[in-house]
Amino acid sequence: MVAVSSIAAGIQFGWALQLSLLTPYVQTLGVPHAWASFIWLCGPISGLLVQPIVGYSSDRCQSAFGRRRPFILAGALAVAIAIILIGYAADIGQLAGDDITQKTRPRAVAIFVVGFWILDVANNMLQGPCRAFLGDLAAGDQKKTRTANSFFSFFMAVGNVLGYAAGSYDGLHKIFPFTETEACNVFCANLKSCFFFSIVLLLALCIIVLTCVNDPQYIPSNPEKEAEEAGKTQVSCFMGEVCVAFKGLQKPMWMLMLVTAINWVAWFPYVLFDTDWMGREVYGGDIGQKAYDAGVHAGSLGLMLNSVVLAVMSLGVEPLGRLVGGVKWLWAIVNVILAACMALTVLITKVAEQQRALNPALIGNPSMEVKGGAMAFFSVLGIPLAITYSVPFALASIYSSSSGSGQGLSLGLLNVSIVIPQMIVSAISGPWDAWFGGGNLPAFVLGAVAAALSAVLAVILLPSPKKEDEAKISSLSMGSFH
Repeated sequence: MVAVSSIAAGIQFGWALQLSLLTPYVQTLGVPHAWASFIWLCGPISGLLVQPIVGYSSDRCQSAFGRRRPFILAGALAVAIAIILIGYAADIGQLAGDDITQKTRPRAVAIFVVGFWILDVANNMLQGPCRAFLGDLAAGDQKKTRTANSFFSFFMAVGNVLGYAAGSYDGLHKIFPFTETEACNVFCANLKSCFFFSIVLLLALCIIVLTCVNDPQYIPSNPEKEAEEAGKTQVSCFMGEVCVAFKGLQKPMWMLMLVTAINWVAWFPYVLFDTDWMGREVYGGDIGQKAYDAGVHAGSLGLMLNSVVLAVMSLGVEPLGRLVGGVKWLWAIVNVILAACMALTVLITKVAEQQRALNPALIGNPSMEVKGGAMAFFSVLGIPLAITYSVPFALASIYSSSSGSGQGLSLGLLNVSIVIPQMIVSAISGPWDAWFGGGNLPAFVLGAVAAALSAVLAVILLPSPKKEDEAKISSLSMGSFH
């Protein structure tokens, strides 16, 4: 279980690099800020489709290599291919005919987009079978299941910290001097170097699992039924189950899905633009400038602090819920914190801009007050993020049990209320920012309003679960969304 769980560190290492560096990187290839968010549509789309389909397929895989290991191997190889495409997009684009003196390099952008989408699909291919593998190893033992979830959460936190720490350091390219080329500047070379470490870590962990952890061949108990289902596609089987589940949803689950959807409208602007905000608004730089790069690396450091707070806070969700009178109240309180933090970006930005106007030397090196405010913003957001990664799933489990619905599909449907808002925000946030004069603040203000609204609705709409049901929260692992 430790070996399988450790793959989460490799997955999250790469995911942390995606969150902290790829929005700034794609803008260095010439994609305008207003359109950069569209590339992130892959995450919610693949989360909506790939994980359930891969999970359904791995449950029924009859390979001699096992049920889960073929998908882990395929996902790891796909991650390696995707990372090479992303890291070398500028170089491949130049070889294909891009003029590197031009602001926009269309061939490099195309290579990057293909690699980015492959990477998101591959991450989802890995995560689902790994979690299912842990369930196989636990063999229905609740204590082992809780232990496995704890291992997985721990390694996710380790991967986040390692990934954000790597992204915050601007000297990694010196270890691999060949990464800096005519088409690939220092920022690009650092990204390549980070991804090299990501590939090595993930492949090493996967090789350990593939060679040392037993995954028996699946032999169906009812071959005739399996043969009948084999004639259908995994998509059609999954969609059929989803349609049935939607028809059977009770009112509490619908209310939970509504509050969760609004809550993720608040979160996703932060996911998209956190380091870009640091480079542009806080450090006063623009794409390709040292000030911007310094801000992005500082943002990665902030995300590392965020991960540390998140990991510590995730241990205190259950006692805090009891302290404030129930988990729905806890969720509402931390959404108020989220709204305040998102609104705080306006104050931090205006102070930084005013100081730069008085002293241009602060471009690329803001005052300690501004730096401290920005780091506090990232750190404090670890508190509501820990609650967001646990409480909605606990409530879904409680509501589905109370109504007699299947927990597995209920949790899957909750994921729908997470990924659809992400798709909407990815599609509108760039143009939304452009309509209000550019920059990242319009999307952050939208997030603040959505967070405040979700806090109010959580109190008004969600039924209060019984105290004995709230104990389920302690057995749920910290989540993550790709």
